[in-house]
Amino acid sequence: MKLPVNRMKNISFSGGIIEILKKASELEKSGKDIIHLEMGRPDFSSPDVAIEAAIQSLRRGQVHYSDIAGVEELRVAISEDMKANMGLDYDPYKEIVVGVGSVEGLYVAMISLLEVGDEIIMLTPCFPAYFDQAYLAGVIPVAVPLKFSNGFKIDPDDIKNSITDKTRMIMINTPNNPTGMVFTKEDLNVLADIAKEYDLYVVSDETYSSFIYDGEHISIAKLPEMKERTVVVNTTSKAYSMTGWRIGYMASSPERAKYLNKSHQNITTCPSTFAQYGAVAAYREGKPWTDMMVAEFRKRRDLVLKYYDEIEGIDYITPEGAFYVFACVDGLGVKADEFCDYILNEAGVSIVPGDAFRPEEGTNFVRIAYSNSYEIIEEAMNRIKSAVEKLKA
Repeated sequence: MKLPVNRMKNISFSGGIIEILKKASELEKSGKDIIHLEMGRPDFSSPDVAIEAAIQSLRRGQVHYSDIAGVEELRVAISEDMKANMGLDYDPYKEIVVGVGSVEGLYVAMISLLEVGDEIIMLTPCFPAYFDQAYLAGVIPVAVPLKFSNGFKIDPDDIKNSITDKTRMIMINTPNNPTGMVFTKEDLNVLADIAKEYDLYVVSDETYSSFIYDGEHISIAKLPEMKERTVVVNTTSKAYSMTGWRIGYMASSPERAKYLNKSHQNITTCPSTFAQYGAVAAYREGKPWTDMMVAEFRKRRDLVLKYYDEIEGIDYITPEGAFYVFACVDGLGVKADEFCDYILNEAGVSIVPGDAFRPEEGTNFVRIAYSNSYEIIEEAMNRIKSAVEKLKA
């Protein structure tokens, strides 16, 4: 049997985060001190209330399959959270499906609502998995770059010019990984108008909705006539630092939710039942934990930007959310991957070349994830600053 099969041909097994992690690991094995700023995960533990709830669930013997759509109590808690924090009304019994993190939700939306050969608009830079998932689903991702020179803002003409008779969906992510940009209501209205004009589904990845430093998070599903054509995807991974628990959800109209649930049933069946009960506690009692993390991440963001302001040749747009800085290094006259290799070897700091996120061609970006302690980030930025000064000498 010959490999790869067609759907795997466009999926990379190297580059980006994988490649830089491999290099960092090899250097660590050789004894070099490495500071990791490449991984997009909170460095905090999960809320105590979630941990205790999961333990108690295990002790109650809740170790079997749950309802395919998720534990009823969790769906109710998610519905209450969406209402309280985003002003969205979703029926927990008909419109919410609990899945294995947000990644499953994104993939399930594609395979449930699209035909093989359909096209999906990807606003880039974006989470690399969007493209891989599209290839696995047999659909065609079409990149529409949001330009650094335009503040990573939406250009409706660029989107419309990329739409063909095969286009069926737009993928959006706000706050954005890797840029940290947050779509305004004006931005979302532009996207909603396009979706309605061309009769497109929207998948709204709201993984970082709790991490807002400037402005506010608005879900496109809240806009008129958009709930019925939108799949909202979210997760406990970032908001409650529960990345390893693998609890997320999809929210959509009853008609579409039943298809999402059917696909989900045949991919993962259901998330771990005891983890779902931990998530119930997180949604109902974990907000102080989230608020603590957001306050700390704001300080870290400001620290990274302070150092970048002192480094000539590095430019950025202030991230309004998430926990990344996507900086342009064109002013240093080096390619992004070369710069990351240099910083790793010279400064012992692991950061990610921006090519992994598919920015506009001819640009060079690097992503820092400020998901490490303030003190460690300060040490990392001092190292980066010194290394750049040496590079320019």
